[in-house]
Amino acid sequence: MNNKIDCFIPNVSDWQNASTIDKLQKTGIVNRVVLLETSHLFSSDTMRKMAEQSQAEYTLFYKKNTNLDLGMFALERMMHIATDTYAGMVYADHYQVIGENQSAAPVIDYQEGSLRDDFDFGSLLLFRTDALKLAAASMVNDYQFAGFYDLRLKLSQHYTIVHINEYLYSEVEDDKRKSGEKLFDYVDPKNRALQIEMEQACTSHLKDVGAYLSPVFAPISFDQEAFEYEASVIIPVRNRVRTIGDAIRSALSQETSFKYNVIVVDNHSTDGTTEAIGILKSDPRVVHLIPERNDLGIGGCWNLGAHHAKCGKFVVQLDSDDVYKDEHTLAKMVEAFYAQNCAMVIGTYQMADFKKRPIAPGIIDHKEWTPENGRNNALRINGLGAPRAFYTPLLRRLNLPNTSYGEDYALSLNFSRHYQIGRVYDVVYLCRRWEGNSDASLSIEKTNINNLYKDRIRTWELQARKRMSK
Repeated sequence: MNNKIDCFIPNVSDWQNASTIDKLQKTGIVNRVVLLETSHLFSSDTMRKMAEQSQAEYTLFYKKNTNLDLGMFALERMMHIATDTYAGMVYADHYQVIGENQSAAPVIDYQEGSLRDDFDFGSLLLFRTDALKLAAASMVNDYQFAGFYDLRLKLSQHYTIVHINEYLYSEVEDDKRKSGEKLFDYVDPKNRALQIEMEQACTSHLKDVGAYLSPVFAPISFDQEAFEYEASVIIPVRNRVRTIGDAIRSALSQETSFKYNVIVVDNHSTDGTTEAIGILKSDPRVVHLIPERNDLGIGGCWNLGAHHAKCGKFVVQLDSDDVYKDEHTLAKMVEAFYAQNCAMVIGTYQMADFKKRPIAPGIIDHKEWTPENGRNNALRINGLGAPRAFYTPLLRRLNLPNTSYGEDYALSLNFSRHYQIGRVYDVVYLCRRWEGNSDASLSIEKTNINNLYKDRIRTWELQARKRMSK
């Protein structure tokens, strides 16, 4: 197994390069090490050059600007798995080093629906060089940012991408933010050029695999059945005594020309939330539901509210720790259904602290959701925006998964497969970040569970869309 790997690493600094090169050469199986310019590390040009210049059987791509610390016989193990599985690319679990602390950093399996451009492979990737060259040869666009994303999508069309569930190396972590602080990187305005390229690469991939949908939508008739209320605000809640009052009062303050109500699905709260809701029940518009079942997630609570006899023609989301921007939110969301003839409407929100003061990254408008390509681009991103609103007869037909993560995303993908998704680009919602948020600081294990599930949702959706195109 001697001299079977050509290695490509970022050109960071002389001392750091020397340290990483020394560790690679000590393995005794590295043919040569090539330095890559960090400013264009993920460009199409870099990916093509890496494929062209690699002369060994395997190609190693280290994509982090910190020291690489290989585990014992790590490269041998990666080659062994790549050979046994005939994978085009393999990646592995690793350790994360922050200061003096080392912790496990497992990653997740790659699926057909692993289309997120920020899918976490870790920093050490081993390609079979013949597979790398084939994938690079099929890259027809020149991307500054999306070259690696394009490459691995092209690779996945012909080869398997294999996750090795073993801790094979350590990487020094240079992004020490909590999970909740990283959550909105993909919609940060400064990343807009990157996002455009990523959308182009993903759309090209969907066309290649037969899952692309053209902007042709089924029409909506809004008189399928009679409703007492034009709209219902649905608030699922469990143990949010500190915030539920703000949420309900925000919903009740809406100024509309139509009749609406607020359905609060109280999922067996134990912290005083039930009593806080009770104080506001003197308003006849408040419908307080406590499920008879004990197995409902957020999606199940939504279904309970949507199937209630008092539910309106349109249901509009409000999370129990968020509030509407002002008294016009509900009217704007309902108006969009009729104006855009859509089955679902997505609004625009402002990130805010607990006291409703704006915080970074500011306004999240999801302008990547265009009428022409939003339904395709939705397969690339992990969220579609807020608040979300649905036409109730269709919601009752499809229902949300009974989960507490990804349930709205799954339903939105299902809606977008057939129907137009409307957009409201005015800020209509305040997404409040505080220490009690369920996604403020998730463990890596919980983050992996969530991402694995969303990738599964995307896989199912891809398969359904492929059948539609046949």
